Amino acid sequence: MKIAFVTDTGTGRTPEEWKQEDIYCLPLQLECDGISYDEYVTISYAEVIQKLHEKKIFKTSLPRLGHIQDCFEQIKEDGYDTIFAIPICKGLSGCFDAMEMIANQLELKFIGVDCYVTAVLQTRMIQVAKEMVENNCDMNQIMDTLNQMANSADTILMFKDLQHMKRGGRLTPAAATLAGLLKIVPVCLINKETNGKVDTLAKVRTWKKAQDAVIDHIIQKGVDASYTFIIAHVDCIEQAKEYKEKILTRIENAQIQIIDLVSAVGIHTGLGCLALQVFKDVR
Repeated sequence: MKIAFVTDTGTGRTPEEWKQEDIYCLPLQLECDGISYDEYVTISYAEVIQKLHEKKIFKTSLPRLGHIQDCFEQIKEDGYDTIFAIPICKGLSGCFDAMEMIANQLELKFIGVDCYVTAVLQTRMIQVAKEMVENNCDMNQIMDTLNQMANSADTILMFKDLQHMKRGGRLTPAAATLAGLLKIVPVCLINKETNGKVDTLAKVRTWKKAQDAVIDHIIQKGVDASYTFIIAHVDCIEQAKEYKEKILTRIENAQIQIIDLVSAVGIHTGLGCLALQVFKDVR
């Protein structure tokens, strides 16, 4: 069995970056003003942020089917008979199902794992899968390890730009206006328990209370300094730094990385969003 490893730009990395690790990466599609872009390929992160400042509305979709087809045909031509894929989660995209369908059409064995989210957890899971295969680990052990990582994870988002959510049709104008008047901060959760779909964790009256609600939640779930912590932001680096310090007052010695929130997610949350992703890197 010769395995090719495949992911997508939901990881926040470009196809060229993944090529350096001998991992195939398919770009998700971003559409704005009737123009379709390959994420991180034909539109940069900076360009996405600029369009958000211009109050542009984006749509997202899975990689072009023709692009998946071309990629998998090349994989087969290169002598691989198996695809091991960890794409953006099923709850957010049809990417997983499209990959599986095209692999089956080309008579390639398909091994897929749902990460139940995206971003850094997705990145680490595909890296761990490749490392374990290269170390001749048993496939059951590999799947158990990846499932443990997915089970341990929580990704929690706090929104500031409710008007952006209204413009994108994800919040009614009346609800956006009321939330703005009451200073309501929606706190949303995505993990295995939500089946990779965005669910509401809390609705609080201030940004400070929203951060407290997030930290309370992860502490109650047993998250400690042994976990991987990622703070992702949409063009609000200073707020991300303040959030990091707040977490450190509650969870000492936590190693916290700050990154840009992947554009395929940030275009839905809007500017000013802060996301915290935690997971147990069992490797």
